Amino acid sequence: MSPLNALEETVVHDVPWWKTSICGPQEIQRFLDAAAGEHISQGPVTAELETRLAAALEVPYAVATTSGSVALLMALMALGIGRDDEVIVPNRTFIATAHAPWLLGAKVVLVDAQPESPNMDVAQLERLITPRTKAIMPVHLNGRAVDMEAVRALATAHRLLVIEDAAQALFSRNARGMLGTQSDAGCFSLGVTKLLSTGQGGFVVTRRQDVYERLRLIRNHGVDDVLTGSFQQGGFNFKFTDLLAAIGLAQLARGSERIAHARRVYARYAEALAELPFMRLIPVDVAGGEVPLWIEVLCPERATCVEFLAARGVRTRLFLPDLHRSPHLMNRGEFPHSTRFSQQGLCLPCGPALSLEQVERVIDVLQRYRDRS
Repeated sequence: MSPLNALEETVVHDVPWWKTSICGPQEIQRFLDAAAGEHISQGPVTAELETRLAAALEVPYAVATTSGSVALLMALMALGIGRDDEVIVPNRTFIATAHAPWLLGAKVVLVDAQPESPNMDVAQLERLITPRTKAIMPVHLNGRAVDMEAVRALATAHRLLVIEDAAQALFSRNARGMLGTQSDAGCFSLGVTKLLSTGQGGFVVTRRQDVYERLRLIRNHGVDDVLTGSFQQGGFNFKFTDLLAAIGLAQLARGSERIAHARRVYARYAEALAELPFMRLIPVDVAGGEVPLWIEVLCPERATCVEFLAARGVRTRLFLPDLHRSPHLMNRGEFPHSTRFSQQGLCLPCGPALSLEQVERVIDVLQRYRDRS
């Protein structure tokens, strides 16, 4: 075999940590229809996507924007978060959750994870509240519901705002309904590693008409129509595009199919990992309505295991670092539960386009790791 053929064989047989598809025939046709109709920038296709997303999430309002990160920023702006406010954010989350209030001049206050879940420990929230606290930002990591009853009760008692980061929780539910819809505003991502993807993109949902109206203005430099209106508040160009919205509509049409596949992948891994003593699945409450976006595990011997998997063409992704290690956020203190997840956490291959055959290959390699001499 030539070196080139050997390289091609390696690439073909690699199992990526995440595999999705945004260029299927439905997406391509929707994209071409939008282009043929000269719907390029934000327009009627974006409006249709917003309407369908709101209906799917059982809320009156959805506002599309350029990313889940910008969705968080817009939500905070619409709710009046600003300089010298304090916003409580989980220590275990993607840094976008913290950067949104930080960019607005607010102080980010971090809370540790739960002992057995990377979600924020709601029991620790009250001791972090000060007279300057303005909002709590619970994050539903990997579709796992934060205890929103407890968060809402605390917010009501202290007159705080609640902004849900549901970037990893599209279509996940708890007993009260869809995650991301149980607060002043909920923020979602349509990035590449999400259940539905437009490449880049995100959106905010809300039940509050006043917040919705401000979001629409913020997205367009604080005005409804730049040519005929007046600039009513601060904002920026956070507009979405109809070309990406066209892809989003095709993805949304297959949402139930993707949810079902994610649950099948999770169930197969759960069955196999029960027999692997070196690795523990971080559970997702599928029976309760949560959607397992990724396959997350704890592995105390992570470095050795990752190397073994990679040498056999199986790619993984390490958990992202804890936020308290980011010096510009200026948080001190001990976060023992977060640290455990940061040091041992690992994502196994998954995704809407990862086949069950590829999952079986991953499991086979994991079993060989267990049985190695």
